[in-house]
Amino acid sequence: MLNRVIATVEKYGLLEKGDSVIVALSGGADSTALLSIFISLKEKYNLSIYAAHINHNIRGDEAKRDENFCKILCKKFNTELFIKSVDVPTLAKQQKISEELCGRNVRYAFFEELSQKLCAKIATAHTASDNAETLIFNIARGASLTGLSAIPPKRGNIIRPLIELSRGDIERYCEENNLEYVTDSTNLADDYTRNYIRHNIIPCLKKLNPSFERTALGLSENAGESADFIKKCAEKAVHDCKGDFGYDCKKLLSLDSAVLKEMLFILLKNNCNISPERKTILLLCEIIRNGGSVELSKQCTAVSKQGILRFVCPKNSPDFNEIPLKNNMTFSYDGKIYTVNEITEKVTNQNNLVSKKRLGENPVFRTRRAGDRFTYPDRMVTKPLRKVFNEQKIPSEMRDRLLLLAVSNTVLWCEKLGVSLQGKADDTEKTEKLLINIDKEG
Repeated sequence: MLNRVIATVEKYGLLEKGDSVIVALSGGADSTALLSIFISLKEKYNLSIYAAHINHNIRGDEAKRDENFCKILCKKFNTELFIKSVDVPTLAKQQKISEELCGRNVRYAFFEELSQKLCAKIATAHTASDNAETLIFNIARGASLTGLSAIPPKRGNIIRPLIELSRGDIERYCEENNLEYVTDSTNLADDYTRNYIRHNIIPCLKKLNPSFERTALGLSENAGESADFIKKCAEKAVHDCKGDFGYDCKKLLSLDSAVLKEMLFILLKNNCNISPERKTILLLCEIIRNGGSVELSKQCTAVSKQGILRFVCPKNSPDFNEIPLKNNMTFSYDGKIYTVNEITEKVTNQNNLVSKKRLGENPVFRTRRAGDRFTYPDRMVTKPLRKVFNEQKIPSEMRDRLLLLAVSNTVLWCEKLGVSLQGKADDTEKTEKLLINIDKEG
């Protein structure tokens, strides 16, 4: 069986020479076998091996028994053991989640903490049997393609060298190598969803196909490869469809449906920190086609308007008292640094270049007001600033936050729009001009 584990390690690139590895050790058959196997692989890969055990305090004396067993086992294998005790039942009640989920969160937080401290990979003892159970669980909940991937052999710094072995393989290995292990009594009851699947559903599927665990692993591998490909396409689409004020709906609708849905999932994670349900993704697809809005949370709304999809997280506009224009000035506002410098040389981008000669009396920086008017510098057409914002598809939630340079109600320059006809510098002017720059703070 050791050769099968080595084949899995090589197939998925789970180990490199000189790696440090933390074995997640419960004391059960799977994790006991995993630690034993790593001890056997130690010389081949020049490994530094550690073990980590969590006492969830769910099973009283039995949990303490498991902890003591892990201490004895690690002493036998001359392996440093890290132990953490957490009152999972109490914590689960406080967080209003199941003990099963709470225990998982606690375990992985502890493993990650050790991983950072020891610069080590985390090895868990998940098998093909665990993968099959997870696959069924995900299907029952309504799995995406990623859900069909179930338990991948590798995710970040977590590796699963036993993923191509069944629980039966593990038990035979323990028997052949005279490895003792403990049995978690909660695994024998159907109180937990995974146990119910293990005891009632998997046996029925194995009657249909005795190799169900192996075929489930193949399905998960194929689904994972497809999901990875679609994700790469979606990540590229995030960049390709991005515009100044959001995402181009025409470009979004030109995407393959699977890529669009994955892209929307990525956008919601990045913009709103939301892991959306399928119905939310379908609603977003609908407003991309027909316009409208979808409330994603109390803090975030998706809006599709004027052919642009954007995510609106309302913020109160910061107070800004008007500032008289001065030569060579610098000020900050709304997380940005604004600088105004006198220049005489020519610049390539004249959008933020204002003529000193045409400034008029008392020009000030301020936010918009009713009655503001803007004249397009090339078309020489004057319109209310609000109409110009509409024409240029400036998002409504952004408009009150933009700074402009104005004399009375005449806009000389406006952030996102650039210079107006009244503020535009003539290329033939030999007098000084003012260049307005905007940078993010920090």
